[in-house]
Amino acid sequence: MGTKTSYEIQGQTVTLPCDVRDASSGTTMYMVDANEAQRLVPDVFEVLQPAPGLTQMSLLMVDYRDNDLGDYNEVGIVFFVKPRGAGDEQAGTYIHQLPVNQSFTCEAGCKIWGFPKSVQEIDLDYEDDSATCRLVMDGQHVFTLTVPRGGSDETADAPSTGYTLIDGAAHANQFTRGGRGEQTVPGAAGVSLELGDHPVAEELRKLGLPKDPILSNWCEHMRGSFGPSTPL
Repeated sequence: MGTKTSYEIQGQTVTLPCDVRDASSGTTMYMVDANEAQRLVPDVFEVLQPAPGLTQMSLLMVDYRDNDLGDYNEVGIVFFVKPRGAGDEQAGTYIHQLPVNQSFTCEAGCKIWGFPKSVQEIDLDYEDDSATCRLVMDGQHVFTLTVPRGGSDETADAPSTGYTLIDGAAHANQFTRGGRGEQTVPGAAGVSLELGDHPVAEELRKLGLPKDPILSNWCEHMRGSFGPSTPL
């Protein structure tokens, strides 16, 4: 299963690599309690601790405009992990939640890479200097996140590893990401986070949110590529 390079999704063939040609993305990164984070991560992975008892977590909003999986919005709750017992050179990411607002990308993401996608309500609103994402899951407000928007930096395509479970087995997913019109802002300047009453919002509260992030990032024109998923 892990070596397949084409899949039938809702009557369409998806061939890997899956390319993202244009999207906008906003990210905030937080230091959170490592023990609480580990409760949300499968035991086969362990969260990284850049400081004793603390790990990094990101909230992510993406507006995909030109993508092999369609035009859709996405939100991610992401932890930084490695396979249990592995060295730090195997560090990567584990996505705890990855709601989207279209069914095709939901099915593709779950089937091909084991991403925890579900179809939810995601509204993205833009101002000249900010972007706001409101996430509603199962009819309940999860969070509303605003990040500063702007920047002129360009980032070269860089490889990364994401970890998932497929049918209970750990897999690694290789992807690249780059972009232009990018900025990284230290601290909480321009960031606001309001939590709702959904159980996922309660998970974020247990992690210590809302709190000041250590940074935010905006990319006006993100690009990327996702390869096959391979078993560990």
